[in-house]
Amino acid sequence: MKVIVLGSGVIGLTSAWYLQQSGCDVTVIDRQSRSAQETSFANAGQISYGYSSPWAAPGIPLKALKWLMEKHAPLKIKPSLDPDLFKWSTKMLSQCNLDRYRINKSRMLKISLHSRECLEKLNKKYQINYQGRSKGTLQIFRSEKQLKAVEKDTLLLDESGTRYQLLNSAECLKQEPGLTHMQGKLAGGLYLPDDQTGDCHLFCQQLQALAQKAGVSFIFDTEIHKLNLKGQQIDNIETSQGRFTADKFVVALGSYSKHFLKQIGIDLPIYPVKGYSLTLPIINEAHAPNSTIMDESHKVAVTRFNNRIRVAGTAELAGFDSSLPNKRLSTLNHVVSNLFPHGTELSKAEYWTGLRPMTPDGTPIIGRTPVKNLYTNTGHGTLGWTMACGSADILTQIITQPSIKQHEQLSLHRYTTDINEYSHI
Repeated sequence: MKVIVLGSGVIGLTSAWYLQQSGCDVTVIDRQSRSAQETSFANAGQISYGYSSPWAAPGIPLKALKWLMEKHAPLKIKPSLDPDLFKWSTKMLSQCNLDRYRINKSRMLKISLHSRECLEKLNKKYQINYQGRSKGTLQIFRSEKQLKAVEKDTLLLDESGTRYQLLNSAECLKQEPGLTHMQGKLAGGLYLPDDQTGDCHLFCQQLQALAQKAGVSFIFDTEIHKLNLKGQQIDNIETSQGRFTADKFVVALGSYSKHFLKQIGIDLPIYPVKGYSLTLPIINEAHAPNSTIMDESHKVAVTRFNNRIRVAGTAELAGFDSSLPNKRLSTLNHVVSNLFPHGTELSKAEYWTGLRPMTPDGTPIIGRTPVKNLYTNTGHGTLGWTMACGSADILTQIITQPSIKQHEQLSLHRYTTDINEYSHI
């Protein structure tokens, strides 16, 4: 079976790998010169199995209004009359209740934990070196109110079998000694020992090399123009390098999946939520993080690589704007300076921004579309790398096991929200 995967970020790349490993003849097409040059390039560096949560949660609407007035708020909204933003926001607000939160978080945890198993198998066989660490995530709370609010998450963590520990302030400092100067400023923390860290770009470069060696074809520097239908299925894909045919097609174009599929009448509920990161060198090991610190107040992650720190956060609703305004970077500067003032050198920071493909309920869209031979693997939001291997494995099962009916696949996995299900949101 010949399969074309559109997109070579971490989702498209892992899709290609798992499809090839199942026996498919796979070609990847991407507009960049190599894999992981856009959203996967400088993300938070987290593989956050236990931290997998939807942004649509109880209390978010009121918090969002409050954040509009705060300098270092985790959410920024650029005034716009964009109908896509209005439609997406309305759907997201409909998910901000406890019942939907429980359902959505449960799905996200399931696919994340499945992804952990897949990545462990991959690393065991190929020992990919992406400066990975397996020292967990520490979510820190600056107030008793935040600590109390995490109880709803621990119930779901219990149900999914996810390991965690609730820590007091002293235990947080013991877990992350670099936070010593925060003594007396933390109410406590949630420690997720099975979470990992690493450089997603390094992971993708090495997986691309493995995939090429295994027989996956990559066509880079190629603009993808449109899908050409013949009857009820895709006949070919039109690109700047000509037309390509295949038996199956997979759209893994991140935030761009929505507009690409609109041309054939498929309207994905995805919006490009802009995020920012900075990467800076470590100058003092004793005052640097061991793994990932998630600052709950600012929704900013501080992640340790070998000799670097990646700081990532902010959710900005600004369409496809890729600019790097100083006022958006100030929150990242503030958090890393507050948590690790003596561990890094802010003057040497490298800044970056990317567009995260978010769905209203936080769950990815994996599987069949109404077009017979067309599939999607997109909508992972901030958890692309966390869910990548598991999503690719699920997609591969769906594509290579056509005898399994769609409702049986969704019943079997219960990980994702498919396209049709969004019509009920």
